[in-house]
Amino acid sequence: MKFVANKDDLLNGIKIVERATVVKGLQPVLANVLIETVGTTQIRLTATDFDLTIVTLISATIEEEGSFTLPARKLSEILSRVNGELVKIEVNGSTATITCKNSKFDVIGISANEFPKRDEVISDNDCMEIEGEPFTKAIRQVVSAAAGYETNNLLSGVFCQVNKNILEMAATDGNRLARVRSVVKNSSTNEENPFEMLISSKVLAELSKISLLIQSDLIKICKEDKKIVIEIDKTKIITRLMQGQFPKYNQLIPQTFPREATIDKNDLISALERVAVMVNEKNSIVKFEFADNTLKLSGDSPEAGNSQDVLDIKYTGEPLPIAFNYKFILEFLKIVESEEVKVQLNSSLSATVFVPCSEEDYLYLVMPVQLRN
Repeated sequence: MKFVANKDDLLNGIKIVERATVVKGLQPVLANVLIETVGTTQIRLTATDFDLTIVTLISATIEEEGSFTLPARKLSEILSRVNGELVKIEVNGSTATITCKNSKFDVIGISANEFPKRDEVISDNDCMEIEGEPFTKAIRQVVSAAAGYETNNLLSGVFCQVNKNILEMAATDGNRLARVRSVVKNSSTNEENPFEMLISSKVLAELSKISLLIQSDLIKICKEDKKIVIEIDKTKIITRLMQGQFPKYNQLIPQTFPREATIDKNDLISALERVAVMVNEKNSIVKFEFADNTLKLSGDSPEAGNSQDVLDIKYTGEPLPIAFNYKFILEFLKIVESEEVKVQLNSSLSATVFVPCSEEDYLYLVMPVQLRN
């Protein structure tokens, strides 16, 4: 195999697919990216960890056809450091020679025959093409509320539904819930039924990052049985759909709130970060006390001491003491674009809803922590 490619294009392609590599897996080849020539003008890059496969196409001048695998991390380090616009890669036996301007590297790889076989083919019977920006924004708004994917249960997934032109996405770990709805342009091959999927939060988090490396207005999604293929420009992400019934999360959201506060987002972030200095990191509890247009935040740790901070806010309703895991609140606040957030409350033990003032179709529900007397 021998080809010449633009260095930046090749580096960008490696950055896209290396998110599916396994650095310390049982099979060393899973740390590598499979490089294959496609005709005389393209190469295909593929990486997989078996759960997730990422494939992308890069323009190149092919001098000799073939395929080979190289360590993704090492290849990325080389390409990010060399000077010059063009990179030449030539494979001889078990070694690939990489040259760029005055730099030369001999990198030991693994035969393409050892790379896992994968199936990228999927029918077009159940597909949709959706605007990329609102879809990836919705991912960023909800994905942090999912349970850690190492838990390997349904709560480590994100529920997504597209019904005509309404996108709804939700995630929960049992202690918090994020839900967003937005209007999108959508074309579907099955317009009679809503397009629904339950997909790993890990996969969607990677998709969100990959989308920043690709300029494309549209995302195509096709699913069949237990598999899904997400296509952005010349990149495909192939993974398994999660199986099972996601919780009926809309039933968890209170419909009325006798208490409501409006708070400057940046002021709340700063105050929480100050108070958190003295918080016990094992439970991360910060006490919120709402009363008389003020919010008093306090934290304490038996080993370190305590902290307090007071904010001026807009507040309606009876005084209320309530406590939260402050890390949940900070994660929400740092995603929000709005300058102010509304906090909608019932009681010290009831679900509390945080809503950006400028994005009322996005809500973040947090269960409080019981205060000790």
